[in-house]
Amino acid sequence: MPQANGIYYHEADLRTENQPIPVVLVHGAGGTHLHWPPQVRRLPQLWTLAVDLPGHGRTDGLSEQTISGFAHRLATWAQAVGFPKAIWVGHSMGGAIAQTLALEHPELVHAIGLVATGARLPVNPKLLESTAHPETFPLAVETIMKWAFSPQTPDQLRELATRRMLEARHTVVHNDFAACNVFDASDRLGEIDVPALIVHGTADKMTPFHYAEFLASGLPHAELVEIPNAGHMVMLEQPEAVAEALHSFARRALAAQ
Repeated sequence: MPQANGIYYHEADLRTENQPIPVVLVHGAGGTHLHWPPQVRRLPQLWTLAVDLPGHGRTDGLSEQTISGFAHRLATWAQAVGFPKAIWVGHSMGGAIAQTLALEHPELVHAIGLVATGARLPVNPKLLESTAHPETFPLAVETIMKWAFSPQTPDQLRELATRRMLEARHTVVHNDFAACNVFDASDRLGEIDVPALIVHGTADKMTPFHYAEFLASGLPHAELVEIPNAGHMVMLEQPEAVAEALHSFARRALAAQ
C-alpha cells in the first residue's frame, strides 16, 4: 500500500475519465482498511482510497484521542496525497470523522457517506472499562462481535473479524471507544451543507436504526438506504448492497459538481 504523511492506504484507481475527487473510506473503532470488503474498496469507474487510521493496521505511531484529532490527521493526509476534495465515507467511528471533516474542514469535503453511524456514539460503560485492560480485552472483543453482527452472519466471517480486532492494541481500541463516547454533532447537522448518503442495517444493535433516522432528519441533503436484516458490520455482511449504494451515490455526487 502507498503512504502519505505517515498514513497507509489502499488505492484502487478504476477511473474511466480524469476525475480528481476520490472516494475515501474511513474504518471504525479498532478497525483497518480491511473492514471494507473488496467490493467497496474497488468501486467501478471511481478512484477509491481506504485508509488505516493512525495507530491502526499498517499505520504506525500513536492513535488519536479525539474524533477531531483523527479528522485533522486525515485533512493533512489529503493535502499530502494531493486531491482537492473527497467523498468521505465512514463506518461507525469513521462516520463521526466524516461528519467532523464536513464541519471543521469543509473545503476538503464534496460529499459524505455515513455507514452504521450516528450524530452521537455513546459507548456502554462496561465496554469502555473492559477495553482499558489487557486482561479483559479478549472478553471485550467477544462482546463486541456478539453485538456487531446479525444472527444470520456466517461463523467464518465473525471469526475472521474477531481475529483482526484481537490484533489491535487494546489501548487503541479503548481510545477509539472513548473518543466515540464524547462525540456529539447532533446540534450541528444542519451546518453540513453537502450531499449525504446514510447506509444502515435494520438489525444493527450497536447503533440502532433510529440513529440513521435522526441523521436523515437533521442533514439538509440526506438520503437513507436501509439494508434489511444487516447488523453493525453491514458492509461485511452485505457487501454488494453497500457497494451498489455507495457507487450510485458517488457517481451522482460527482456528476453534480
